[in-house]
Amino acid sequence: MKAFIVKKYGKKEILHLTNVNPPTINSNEVLVEIHSAGVNLLDSLIRNGEFKVFLPYKTPFVNGHDMAGVVTKVGSTVTKFKVGDEVYARPSDFKIGTFAEYIAVNESDLALKPKNSSMVEASSIPLIGLTAWQALVEIAKIKKGQKVFIQAGSGGVGTFAIQLAKHLGAYVATTTSSANIELVKSLGADLVIDYRKEDFLNILKDYDVVLHSNREAKVLENSFNILKPGGTLVSLTGPPTPEFAKKAGLGWHFQVLMSLLSMSARRKAKKRNVNFKFLFMRAEGNQLSEITKLIEAGIIKPVIDKVFPFEQTNEALAYIETGRAKGKVVMKIK
Repeated sequence: MKAFIVKKYGKKEILHLTNVNPPTINSNEVLVEIHSAGVNLLDSLIRNGEFKVFLPYKTPFVNGHDMAGVVTKVGSTVTKFKVGDEVYARPSDFKIGTFAEYIAVNESDLALKPKNSSMVEASSIPLIGLTAWQALVEIAKIKKGQKVFIQAGSGGVGTFAIQLAKHLGAYVATTTSSANIELVKSLGADLVIDYRKEDFLNILKDYDVVLHSNREAKVLENSFNILKPGGTLVSLTGPPTPEFAKKAGLGWHFQVLMSLLSMSARRKAKKRNVNFKFLFMRAEGNQLSEITKLIEAGIIKPVIDKVFPFEQTNEALAYIETGRAKGKVVMKIK
């Protein structure tokens, strides 16, 4: 089968289109013919080697974290899916590889594709949908009437998180550029800040939740300052915490390292009496099934910027790296 592989780590490296053997499946896995694959900044970061400390993929490996397709084979213990099912998933870490014609996916990572979504639309959802769900539902436990600040509202996670937060009954503030103000308003944002003209620190106050996705240290500090006492900041960009290292099953030396990396952030959170959580989303088929219900009910709609042909995977990654994508970028494989 054809697949785009990482031959070696590096920011200047590209993915290589190669013929590789189709994957074999274990008893608890299904084989999926991939029709479409979402493209994420995480794919670039994995290629660059930025996560190889705790995700040490051995090169060469197939990249890619989002997919939608059709089940072509099921393992002997699989009970939830059958050949012919249209499915989507964010495969587990160390089982990634959606930039390919086929992938073996653990049954527990998989969900039936929303009936009202195309393959392209469905493949845009798993990673960003699970990230938003785990941040807002699982960690922050958003309640009706709470105030939520979602950074980068026109990005992949932002476009999904705004819709989810509104469904949960929250008042939603977000940041974006002037060109995308109408987009985020159409998704349900109540207050939109043009980050090029205004500083959210001067506008927002006493928020219950911040979904933080900016890598600048000053933005993290300012995000703590807009939270009310007892509020929660969920960071997608770090610094990673020892709590995360422990949950990820990393050794004590990683826990010590991440304790040092996050010490300043955790101290600032403690000083302001707020909670600081780092989220590196995980595969979770049951949560994805809940997301399927929201999409089928029309509560959440996929937002797609561009669709690239499979052969232009590197161009798709380069576009993602510009940071200008509105919603998601997708590759059509079949």
